[in-house]
Amino acid sequence: MADNVEFSQKAQPASAQAGSASSDGLLDVNVVAADRPLWHGKARSATIPATSGGMGILPQHEPILTVLEKGRVTIVELDGTRRSFMVDDGFASFDSNRLTVAVERGEELNASQNASE
Repeated sequence: MADNVEFSQKAQPASAQAGSASSDGLLDVNVVAADRPLWHGKARSATIPATSGGMGILPQHEPILTVLEKGRVTIVELDGTRRSFMVDDGFASFDSNRLTVAVERGEELNASQNASE
């Protein structure tokens, strides 16, 4: 399945970057379902199923708060490994290199599901 995802990275002034939660040029990602945490860690990038379409998040992305629809959240870890979750409705918040994805339900896809979809 090919996702049509657009990545955007907007430069911020040095003063804004100095106050970033993650000054190492990485995302601090927290994915949580209503009943349990799904994943937390550092990542190079993430894609989320925003209601306006697939959205790519890179370090220093402009702050956002968006509603999510049923779909796939994909996280690219530091070593390039892709970790994917099928999620139901929720929201995502991003500011100062911190991404929080809060969903009603979520399930991590195993490696074979990641490769086939």
